[in-house]
Amino acid sequence: MITLKNLVLRRGAKVLLDGASCTINPGEKVGLVGRNGAGKSSLFGLLNHTLHEDKGDFYVPPQWRMAQVAQDMPETDMPATQFVIEGDVTLLQAREEVSAAEDSGDGERMAHAYMALHDAGEHDAAARAQALILGLGFRTDELERPVDSFSGGWRMRLQLARALMCPSDLLLLDEPTNHLDLDALVWLEAWLKRYEGTMLVISHDREFLDAVTDVTIHIHAAQLTRYGGNYSRFEDMRAEQMALQQSAYARQQDKMAHLQKFIDRFKAKASKAKQAQSRVKALERMEKIGPVLADAEFTFEFAEPQNLPNPMLAMADASFGYPPPDEGSEPTVIVRNISRSVLAGQRIGILGANGQGKSTVVKTIARDLQPLAGQITEGKGLNIGYFAQQELDVLRPADTPLEHMIRLVRECTAEGRLSGQPTREQDLRSFLGNFNFSGDQVKQTVGSMSGGEKARLVLCMIVWQRPNLLLLDEPTNHLDLATREALSVALNEFEGTVMLVSHDRALLRAVCDEFWLVSRGGIEPFDGDLDDYQRYLLDMAKQSREAQRQEQREQQRAPVVVVPAAEQKQRRQQLAEKARPLKKELEQTEKRMAALAQEKQRLEAAMGQPLSPAEIADAGKRLKALNDENETLESRWLELQEAIDAVGA
Repeated sequence: MITLKNLVLRRGAKVLLDGASCTINPGEKVGLVGRNGAGKSSLFGLLNHTLHEDKGDFYVPPQWRMAQVAQDMPETDMPATQFVIEGDVTLLQAREEVSAAEDSGDGERMAHAYMALHDAGEHDAAARAQALILGLGFRTDELERPVDSFSGGWRMRLQLARALMCPSDLLLLDEPTNHLDLDALVWLEAWLKRYEGTMLVISHDREFLDAVTDVTIHIHAAQLTRYGGNYSRFEDMRAEQMALQQSAYARQQDKMAHLQKFIDRFKAKASKAKQAQSRVKALERMEKIGPVLADAEFTFEFAEPQNLPNPMLAMADASFGYPPPDEGSEPTVIVRNISRSVLAGQRIGILGANGQGKSTVVKTIARDLQPLAGQITEGKGLNIGYFAQQELDVLRPADTPLEHMIRLVRECTAEGRLSGQPTREQDLRSFLGNFNFSGDQVKQTVGSMSGGEKARLVLCMIVWQRPNLLLLDEPTNHLDLATREALSVALNEFEGTVMLVSHDRALLRAVCDEFWLVSRGGIEPFDGDLDDYQRYLLDMAKQSREAQRQEQREQQRAPVVVVPAAEQKQRRQQLAEKARPLKKELEQTEKRMAALAQEKQRLEAAMGQPLSPAEIADAGKRLKALNDENETLESRWLELQEAIDAVGA
């Protein structure tokens, strides 16, 4: 088990853990929760030995194999499947040992190396890697694409697949859902439920935590508190604990006040001096119960919009996509022929599998893209507040929050978009304070801020503009649970219109009362709840894989050419003559493959029995030779089959 006892952990001058103790048992699925900056990622650094404790005892069983998602963006032209396979460090070590053993000529070493390679799963490594890649939303035609040909979000999915590929006893996952759509998120939940090792996960997605964890560790006030149960159970138990503490504190305060009143009244009376003195000592001995110092919960609200046009906007035969990359080429149309209206007060969740065009629709409504056909008519006075997935990248790293707000005031003034907002510097400082940017933080450069702080700044800038239509594309990726809750409350109180794209199911359930489904190049209302949508996604993923397989099979067949009956008979005879040697070789190949399979089965069974080192080495060599010959035969079998199919076609 993992044990932490009286642990002290510092990062610079800040004490993250101070005398903290906790135990994690083998096989437990632990959710690690706490505010941004509380020390969750630093605790991961302690577990993976990139950080060291400043004081106290810390123990992880040395024999445990550890896996975690690398946070760096991979830059390699390696095929996706091979990149994920190389996450299996046990398999890589076994391959290296086989090569070294063969070079050494040591029979006993070769025997052990072959056994280790077999145990490491060499025979099905590619299949395991591809199952992970497809589960995380990739298409079958992308399995061999170079890693660096994918966008950043997809490359981070490959990093996740690489971590899951690695056999482990301890799995550390830091925000694994950030780059996933709902379909991949549902698959990941199912995979993690089957994981047999010990898992620690940092996530701000409450439904994900509820689905995959059975223990919650809360980092608060530099202490670790363990709760049995998932995140929802943790919230209930913590609320009960805080209520009990507050009640005990109130009772103690009453008792202390009563003792102090007696002391003040009788300390000068000689007849009562002894009793008064005993109460003074009782007061001194009393172990003080601290009041519940509730966290300064982050809350904010959207100001009432200056006006509410109805409809907000109307789309007439609109087609959305991307303009041609150069002259003479065609534009890329993602969604076409859309005729829909967005009304005042609507709360629309935009659903759709990855790549169907959700973000394209939002970007076009937000004016970042122009419609490729048709038109979008905006209501008079429409004021859009847009939170884009890449919005954090748009912030200027060298500027401060105050400088961002001052520049926003200038832009809105120049464009005539002011609607009664405060614009003086002191007013802007106060406004930033509402979003937890106080004191010197308003002059801290954005580049030195965390992702959560940057997201809060973007929200601050949107709220200040007093929008009447909110377009939010994955706004929660960098928000902690408290800030997500604040966003949910603020959106529910917002009097304008909301259009939301998110994989945070709790936010979608809380905010949206209707859903649009972007699918197959169109937009339709989705009749059902999010549970229905999850089932729909799983069905669509299954159908997509079947369609891709069918398409590949069809592509392997040449089109049939119609010829007269007499010619058909003559051609059939010619083709039969041509196919006869191919079929004969195919039959011989299949027989040889069957014989190899039987011999391989016998060898594997024999290697499971006690053998001398020489016998194991001989068996290992023979097994490798069989595998090599079988691979050659499989390649030849495919060639023959394709040749016979071509002749038949």
